[in-house]
Amino acid sequence: MTVRRTLFGRPLRGVAFDVAVAALVVFLSLAAAVSQPGGWAATAVGSGMAVALLFRRTHPSAVTVAVAVLALIQVLARWGPLVYDVAVLIALYSVVKYGRRLRDGVLAGAVAAVGVLLAAVQTTNVNEWWMTALWYALVTGAVWLAALNVRTRRLYVLSLEERATTLEREREAESRAAVAEERTRIARELHDVVAHSMAVMIVQADGARFMLDRDPAQARTAVKVVADTGREALEEMRRLVGVLRDAGPAGGDEPGGLTVAADPEHRRLALAELPDLLARFDDAGLHVRSTVTDAPPALPPGLELTVYRVVQEALTNALKHAGVGACVEVVVSYTAGAVVVRVVDDGRGRPLVSPAPSGGHGLLGMRERVTVYDGNLTAGPRLTGGWQVEVRLPLPSEPATEVIAA
Repeated sequence: MTVRRTLFGRPLRGVAFDVAVAALVVFLSLAAAVSQPGGWAATAVGSGMAVALLFRRTHPSAVTVAVAVLALIQVLARWGPLVYDVAVLIALYSVVKYGRRLRDGVLAGAVAAVGVLLAAVQTTNVNEWWMTALWYALVTGAVWLAALNVRTRRLYVLSLEERATTLEREREAESRAAVAEERTRIARELHDVVAHSMAVMIVQADGARFMLDRDPAQARTAVKVVADTGREALEEMRRLVGVLRDAGPAGGDEPGGLTVAADPEHRRLALAELPDLLARFDDAGLHVRSTVTDAPPALPPGLELTVYRVVQEALTNALKHAGVGACVEVVVSYTAGAVVVRVVDDGRGRPLVSPAPSGGHGLLGMRERVTVYDGNLTAGPRLTGGWQVEVRLPLPSEPATEVIAA
């Protein structure tokens, strides 16, 4: 990183250059006191121009006005053009280059043109004053055009720097948004894994405790389900934690120390594994009946995962709230433009001895997943008892629909 030294908020190099320019003008004004008209009065005018030039970068318009007034005093005193009048050209260059509005530079150019005529009239050779006016006009015009070219180049560079800064800010904002989205996705995955697995394990553990003396064989089966569910949950959590650790010690390529990257070793959950999921809940104590209508089309992997997680969350809620022994119907139907998932329980199961505490994020997580694919989610109690969850997810070829609040 380059460190720029400043003085009163201005670059030290620029301040030194302006001081040198002012010193040159003062030196030229001293020559007016010795060999040119005006004497010490002209020197005072030239010194005033030199002092004004010290502020030519920060207040170019005010400096130009001050130099023009001093030059007008010189004209009224009829001292004629003097060597320190180079300050007029420096002020003209400054207002064109550093002025906030080009209009100030145009006005300064018009004033300089009038000054050229007045200076030419005061030349000693009146018959050839037009030659002097032409010479002064060429010099002044060249200075004005040079300043305009530098101003255009300067503004172009500033616009490029501003554009680069804006792009950098946008890139950082996009990176932060990607990190936030990835963290939200991981949080949803963790909730799905933990909530589902813990609910099944609690139900089976309670069942094993009550059946330990009455039916040891059934208790052993329940304990086996607890162990298998725990292993699966541990494997899922290990995979998700591994995604976070992929950021590395340096904190990853993204802000917040998280690298948004796909896990090449992860086997994405698909609808082909839906029967295994239903079988696990059936082993956990629910009476699950599933129906798949029409031939399932080829769905995008993300959409398949959403359908899988919706069924998993709905069955987990049924197990926690409807209880063991409840009858649950899972219907997955495919239409020309959407896939519809419907999970209904009768609410007539046995209440859990120690029900799992609800984190309150199940329906929220489902709604977020469904919203990603512009789908509809409705969830609520049924008039005949139990609970119903229905999700409609449009296929990619169908226009997006509005999300309905449950």
